[in-house]
Amino acid sequence: MAQVELILLQRVENLGQMGDVVRVKPGYARNFLLPQKKALRASKENRAHFETQRAQLEASNLRRRQEAERVAASIGAFSVTLIRQAGESGSLYGSVTARDIAEAATAGGLAITRQQVEMPHPIKSLGLARAHVQLHPEVNITITVNVARSPEEAEKQARGEKVGLAADADAEAAQAAEATADLDIGAAINA
Repeated sequence: MAQVELILLQRVENLGQMGDVVRVKPGYARNFLLPQKKALRASKENRAHFETQRAQLEASNLRRRQEAERVAASIGAFSVTLIRQAGESGSLYGSVTARDIAEAATAGGLAITRQQVEMPHPIKSLGLARAHVQLHPEVNITITVNVARSPEEAEKQARGEKVGLAADADAEAAQAAEATADLDIGAAINA
């Protein structure tokens, strides 16, 4: 299948920088790059138009990147807490998706869309997870997602304490170790 030549209007990860002329598959161009205005077809007229607008596009991109860097610096370590129902084993009765994270972050003061949230797969269990947020094609931040059954459980997880079955298993192990120590003391006294 023939590839399509495009001029990139902004940096696209794993493809190129602004102004690069790249060759991509027609479906990628038609369904992603062109509708989202990330590229133009590399025709003679579009190349001439891009060169006349290049300085203005680069200045606009620089302003957006500086704004994104300022927001990233002011946020620091951002985290969101999501309260969900889960089974005894810690498995959620659903999953936490990019949309859920974007809504929680927006409620927490960071206005983002679900398209900006990058995660390899949905979160399906309780605990702390990480998600990447793309503020600008060149600026990414990592946010912590705290998924818990209740606000109290979320606070414990944030402090690093174990909750649920993991905490129960640790408590049982501690009781078993204490019982073994008591038996050792009793055996030492009788000997």
